[in-house]
Amino acid sequence: MSASIHLARARRILLQQTSQFNSNILRYFSMSLVQNKGLVLGIYEPKEKDGQFIFTPATAQYNESIGGKLETVLKTAGRKLKTGKSRLLYGVDGNYSAIAVANLGKLDAGYDELEQLDQGKENIRTAVASAVLSLRDVGETQIYVEPCGDAEAAAEGSALSLFSYDELKQEDKRKPAVDVLIYTAGNNDESAVRLNWSRGLTLAEGQNFARRLKETPANLMTPTIFCEEITKNISKLPKCTVTVRDQAWAESMKMGSFLSVTRGSEEPPKFLEIDYQGGKPEDPPVVFVGKGITFDSGGISIKPASDMDKMRADMGGAACVASSIQVAAILGIPINVKGLIPLCENLPSGKATKPGDVVRAMNGKTIQVDNTDAEGRLVLADALCYAETFQPRLILDIATLTGAVVVALGGVATAAYTKSQNIWEKLNKAGAVTGDRVWRMPLFKYYTSQMTDADLADLNNIGKKRQAGSCTAAAFLQEFVKTDQWVHLDMAGVMSNTDEVPYLGKGMSGRPTRTLVQFLENLSQEKS
Repeated sequence: MSASIHLARARRILLQQTSQFNSNILRYFSMSLVQNKGLVLGIYEPKEKDGQFIFTPATAQYNESIGGKLETVLKTAGRKLKTGKSRLLYGVDGNYSAIAVANLGKLDAGYDELEQLDQGKENIRTAVASAVLSLRDVGETQIYVEPCGDAEAAAEGSALSLFSYDELKQEDKRKPAVDVLIYTAGNNDESAVRLNWSRGLTLAEGQNFARRLKETPANLMTPTIFCEEITKNISKLPKCTVTVRDQAWAESMKMGSFLSVTRGSEEPPKFLEIDYQGGKPEDPPVVFVGKGITFDSGGISIKPASDMDKMRADMGGAACVASSIQVAAILGIPINVKGLIPLCENLPSGKATKPGDVVRAMNGKTIQVDNTDAEGRLVLADALCYAETFQPRLILDIATLTGAVVVALGGVATAAYTKSQNIWEKLNKAGAVTGDRVWRMPLFKYYTSQMTDADLADLNNIGKKRQAGSCTAAAFLQEFVKTDQWVHLDMAGVMSNTDEVPYLGKGMSGRPTRTLVQFLENLSQEKS
């Protein structure tokens, strides 16, 4: 089945999605003839200080179709409309009960070298999100969105902004359902616009799937349930298979590091494998490894009670790995990908691993566990050893690994550690396209020395010093890979969103799912 057919099918499915958020609104005047049907139109900043806004082709066509009325209204209502914001207009056209005009910024906005992102795409996501939310908040249940110069980015802004995890609330307390559709008038190549729109919806829904997995309470997203969810969603996709391994399998593989984390929990551990064979059979796979701690109390080294509930999302790496492979399969990206996800809970009990215990990983290295809250690197260690057995093209692991990276980068970017310049360049380019950026961090030998200075074992699971905690964690993981074609992503800073990404709203972010998908696309265009 071709990628375009997959996208067409995805579009039909994705247009049925009904998730949402909040936004401020600016109103013009009230008079509607058609109920619950809104339209989003894009405009660009004036070229001169006191000039008029520049219309996109779709907005220009719409304005002409109603005799220039939109232009007349905007001369008054559009003043002081900032980039990324929107304004609601009523009574402009009897076909729509409300129109949201979105300021897309400068017409020629493109790659910003200092910000390391495509500013034009990011402006579209932000402005369209503002417009869609404004229309949703005044009761529009069917919203048409024009491409705004980039249908993919417009679709992403629409679908990402409308997500909310409220399925556990009473029905009358949930956000209203909204259908978002593409408005293609004024565009010469309608089929290309629709294809890009479908692609954007697919990417956004993949990220929303990761958000839903992360938001779900830990009692409703155990290792077993996580495997069931992924099997249900991915095993039916073309060229995909899902295999769920149990504790006995992990024991047979001598994954003592992984199994040490699960000892305190009553929930059985799982090791999930996802295979997507989108490339040639002989091509080596790209292996994604995702940390899957479905709840992290810290174990015996227990965390403070404040905000511990958010540790339901400590399987964020697992969620991003599963979601990115799902999207890759829907889009038909021509590449082989294997996802490896070790899943368990980290809880204290009489059976739990104690500070000072020594465990042995799959590659034979012993680890002194001086802090049971540094458990993510323990489950990843064995998964990385297992990843090596597939003779992969490259290995990427991703985890909500350290609080230190939150201090270093905040919620703006995911930290990346790699010795490969090629891997870094492709990751960096991927983040620039998606707006979900990565930032390269050092893998100096000094950090390795902090982890190999252990009293009782080959390695300690925490550094001798508190400084550079994300760097020492990466150095620890490096001890379990032989290839230089490896990259570690510490995504703890982007686990949730407050105000870092305006089109996501507050809550679990699902980042950097779209960047992982774009990374796979970048790799698929390069000969392995």
